[in-house]
Amino acid sequence: MTPLPHSDPHPAPPTRHEAPPDRHAGPETPTGRRADLLAAGAAALLVTAAAVIGTVIQDRYGTLHVQWPPLLAEWLPHTGPGTLPAVVVAVLVVLYGPALAARLSWRRLLGASWAAALAWTWSLALVDGWQRGVAGRLDTVHEYLRGVDRFHDIGAALRGYTAHILLDSPDNWPTHIAGHPPAAVLTFVGLDRIGLGGGAWAAAFCIVTGTSAVVAVLVTLRALDAERTARAAAPFLVLTPAAVWVGASADAYFAAVGAWALALLTLSATRTVRAPHAAALAAGLLLGWIVYLSYGLTLMVVPVAAILLLTRTARPLPFLALGFLAVAVTFTLAGFRWWEAYDLLVERYYQGVGGVRPYAYWVWGNPANVVIAAGLASAAGIRRALAATPDPLRRLRRGGPVTGDGAVVLLVAALLLAVAAADLSGMSKAETERIWLPFTLWLPVTAALLPARDHRRWLLAQAAVGLAVNHLLLTFW
Repeated sequence: MTPLPHSDPHPAPPTRHEAPPDRHAGPETPTGRRADLLAAGAAALLVTAAAVIGTVIQDRYGTLHVQWPPLLAEWLPHTGPGTLPAVVVAVLVVLYGPALAARLSWRRLLGASWAAALAWTWSLALVDGWQRGVAGRLDTVHEYLRGVDRFHDIGAALRGYTAHILLDSPDNWPTHIAGHPPAAVLTFVGLDRIGLGGGAWAAAFCIVTGTSAVVAVLVTLRALDAERTARAAAPFLVLTPAAVWVGASADAYFAAVGAWALALLTLSATRTVRAPHAAALAAGLLLGWIVYLSYGLTLMVVPVAAILLLTRTARPLPFLALGFLAVAVTFTLAGFRWWEAYDLLVERYYQGVGGVRPYAYWVWGNPANVVIAAGLASAAGIRRALAATPDPLRRLRRGGPVTGDGAVVLLVAALLLAVAAADLSGMSKAETERIWLPFTLWLPVTAALLPARDHRRWLLAQAAVGLAVNHLLLTFW
């Protein structure tokens, strides 16, 4: 499943994938730049309103169940061993990231982006120190690791999984195990079985896998003939404030699984891979796995459908379905029935704080969390992306494939549609800065649509949000 080689892989672009920029948002006019600033300002106002109104609601009624609305965090200004490295990484990416992303060979760009994302994420995690920021992060009473020792007999645990979901059930699961299908906890059971048990290894696994999503996003964009956009987006994908939650939460791992599923599907659909059928089969396996990692990630069907529509092909579908069904059938035969567990999960959700948290606040408080995780550059970029959608939509309606920036903006629109569905469902009230990582990690791509001369300023804004969140607040989940 290696991408097809170029005639000369070593020089910097141009390459066969690199088309002229397709800037559907229009020329770089002062009006457009002012609109970018207004979009970022409106996003900042949304966060401010969510913080002020949320604090009043929490202080008066205590129903939000977060200490620093809209984030699950508490006010705790602090520094740590990761402070200096985080600042250094931010400065280096702001100063040199755009130029390096433009001239590195493609493979070196992928490697450098992953390395930089690792450095940024590890540094932010270590702002809270090793124990509090890394080793102890996934070892709390609500986490998956607290249930690992109950999986000595995996078959029996799967057959009896649903019997422990409800709060009033005997020996009920910890919150995160009860709230997810068993693939999530089985991942950490697997790590434990190969000698990588405990919180430190679990955190390292989530950070390493989670940051690989940067590479998956870039691969997807290039397969859609948007290499220029991918190169411009790379520094923004690296310097995302969402790295605060990538380091370290299991949702970062979920996000990587979803991102690689979409990347493999795109490679298959565009035939930019040596074995497109194998890529589609692997994408199906990952999509099946992600549905058994988190119930809410059934919404990945939205970007999946978008990719198939953009590429105007159904060729990957049989292999995609085969891979998906292989996972679903395996879990079902093992005794876990997804549909029954989901019904019980909904009941468990409303037995806990989910039944108390007010929908009227979180339906707009959740998007404020998206702003914090995706950053102000993403808010400005999303404005450009949404303004650009009519043209590629018209091309899509005419029946031809959509590539380049047109494909980028429609894929982002699909991801935003999935987020909107999750928000309106009422099953994602709070903690969406973490829960929605599989979608929000893609949003910094839109910053590539901003004027190139403004990129360093927007990168600085991205870094400032991430540094401020991790130094002023203590985040947890």
